[in-house]
Formats: sequence, C-alpha cells, structure tokens
Amino acid sequence: MIEVLKEFWNSTGIKEIVCGNWQNAVMILIAFILMYLAIFKKFEPYLLIPIAFGMFLSNFPLANLMSPPTIADGKVTEAGGLIYYLHQGVKLGIYPALIFLGIGATTDFGPLIANPKSLLLGAAAQFGIFITFLVAILLPQFNGFEAASIAIIGGADGPTAIFLTNKLAPDLLGPISIAAYSYMALVPVIQPPIIRMLTTKRERQIKMEQLREVSKIEKIIFPIAVALLVLLLVPSCAALIGCLMLGNLIKESGVVPKLTETAANSLLYIVTILLGVSVGATATGDRFLTVDTLLILGLGVVAFSIATASGVLFGKLMCWLTKGKVNPMIGAAGVSAVPMAARVVQLEGQKEDPDNYLLMHAMGPNVAGVIGSAIAAGAFLIFF
Repeated sequence: MIEVLKEFWNSTGIKEIVCGNWQNAVMILIAFILMYLAIFKKFEPYLLIPIAFGMFLSNFPLANLMSPPTIADGKVTEAGGLIYYLHQGVKLGIYPALIFLGIGATTDFGPLIANPKSLLLGAAAQFGIFITFLVAILLPQFNGFEAASIAIIGGADGPTAIFLTNKLAPDLLGPISIAAYSYMALVPVIQPPIIRMLTTKRERQIKMEQLREVSKIEKIIFPIAVALLVLLLVPSCAALIGCLMLGNLIKESGVVPKLTETAANSLLYIVTILLGVSVGATATGDRFLTVDTLLILGLGVVAFSIATASGVLFGKLMCWLTKGKVNPMIGAAGVSAVPMAARVVQLEGQKEDPDNYLLMHAMGPNVAGVIGSAIAAGAFLIFF
C-alpha cells in the first residue's frame, strides 16, 4: 500500500512543485492574474483569456501538453501533447495569416481612401518600431533577431508580433506576445497622457472637414492595388498583407456575404482561440521568469510610447502645413490597435469639445497602421 501511495505521489504535479519546480507555480499565479484582468477588467478578453489559459495548462508539471512526439528508428513511438500539435499553426505562420484574413473582412478602408494623407500618419507611427530596435540591439542581452522581434511590439499588432517573432526569435514568443496584447489592451491608459503632453488645448479642439463618400468601385480596387504594390516592394510580408487584402476584397465585393460572415466571425474567433492557447503555452516558467522578460516588457512600453508620440508629432507637422486643418491627435491612431486607438482620439477630442467628431478621421491612420506594421515586419524579414 505504501509503495502504491509513493508511486501515486511521484506521478503528481504537486510533488514536482513541492520538490523545487517553483517556476511553474509562479506562472500559474500569473495566469490567474491575466484571467482576472481579462474577465473582470475586460483587458483584451477575446485574446487574453485563451492566452492565460494556455499558460495555465502548459505549466502543470508532468501534464506534457507541449511535449513533442517521441521518435525511435524513424517511427513515432509516443504521440506529442495536444498543444504541441495546435502550436504548429503558430510555428508555420498559419494562425496570424488567418487572423489577418478575418481582420480584413471586418475592416473598412473607406476613411483611408477618402484621405490618403492619413497613410503618412500610419507610417510615422512605425518609427517606434525602428527606434526601439536600435535601442534593443545595443543591449548585450539581445541579438539582431531578438531586437527586431521586441521592436515590433511598437506596432500594437499582436498577430504581426507573433508572426515575426516565430520566424526570428521563437524562444521569446511567450513574453513578446503577452506584452503585445497587454499593451494593446492598455491603449486607453498609455496614449492619453502622451497625446496631452504633446498637443495644446487649441490643437485638440480642431475640427476636421467631413470625409467624402467613397464609392464601391474604389473600395474594391483598393485591396487589389495595395496587395499588388506592397507585395512587389516587400514580398516577405505576402502572407499577412495578402490575407488582409483578401479578407477585405471578400467584404467589399458584396457578392459573397456568407464568406464575409464566416471570415469575420466563425473563422476569426476559432483561430483566435487556437492562437491564444498555443502562444500562452509557450510561456513556461523556465522561459518566462528571466531578466530578459522584464527587459522585453520595458522595451515594449518604450516602443508603444514612441510610436504614439511619433504619430502625434507628425500630426502636428501636418497641422502646421495645412494651416490648422488637421487635428494632430489623429496621428496617435497610427498604431494598429484597431479600433481602440481611434476611439481614444475620439474621446480626447470630445473632452475638449463635445461636438468634435474625430473617429472616422482617426480610422484612416488606424487602418494604415495595420498595413504599416505588417510592412515593417516584412522589412525585418528581408534584412535578417
């Protein structure tokens, strides 16, 4: 009987934690905190819940949910863990591309088409990525591949961060993905102080002219033209930009409503669950609880803050060039946290003037930021 109890004890995860595997216990606690933030504080709940639960599951000792299959003499003698197989969608770049397909099916590029100059604001916000890259590469802890993966957090685009990190620095996938989605959720907290610091009350009160109406044919041509131009110039971002524009073409064509509904709803949410669980499962104690993780989280804040600031500063330049016709706050929406960044701009504008409606003007730079962050990721892939 004693031997049976001893064998049972040795097979439990409790024994592993008690006997020194404290990192897993800490990660399970962190998973609880993330679940609390997602459920009760509503911080990106659609992604943070599956990410937190994936982290929760993968940190149970001896559960082996992320274990690869055992191979002997060229044959699989023991199957791998469930999440190991789900994770192949991340490893092969399938999930981020499918997420972009769903995003394309939900995105209206009309504000960007109506005001093409807002593309420049989306581009300006990407300075946060490249400046953070220069900072990170100077640190002895990170090489160029890792610095590029950390810098992409500044784009505030989770799928793009996952796509690039998986190709350049897969060991950092857990902390980078969690940082990217956490800062996306914190857009309403991080951006307003930066906007107020860099703009005057008078600038925040600027009202912009109503955007022109965009025709259906323009909306149909746009995704085809963008895919043609971007993929000729930066072919390495073909998976993301191609799927984004395919999803948008499906939506704007108006002839396949069932495909639009599937891509924008069922497909997007199913892939979100698989992506979140797979990414969260990479955040195991031995990988996550390091000094490098704290540096990544810190650099992520730097990247996102610089991205917001560079967008606003370029907005101030456009305001000066147009003699006060552009509200510089819309530059803050150049990060690709759609549509949260645009909503922040709208709220900040209405705090100064309740009759000021900036949402559609901010959506132009916002959707441009989605394209810009994907191009930045493609540029890093070309460089490395």
